[in-house]
Amino acid sequence: MKAFNSVGAPPMINPHYEQGTRTVFICGNSDEAKGQVTGILTQFGWEAFDCGGIRAARAIEALCMLYCILGFLRDEWSNVFKILTR
Repeated sequence: MKAFNSVGAPPMINPHYEQGTRTVFICGNSDEAKGQVTGILTQFGWEAFDCGGIRAARAIEALCMLYCILGFLRDEWSNVFKILTR
């Protein structure tokens, strides 16, 4: 199970952004675990985006690097990601 790696401490619980609910990307091989994590994310004020099986973890981990790059460049650690779908 992979989740939460692209979310820093400042916006972890009940984040408020003008653009709406933020996304945490998750993946794993257990539908039960993903359901539990999705419930926790909802309680924390996030939306979960299921990226599939655990093989997607490598791609999700790259978001952590991007989060850190943005943080160091701007000294801003409340950056979050949002996926937009139709």
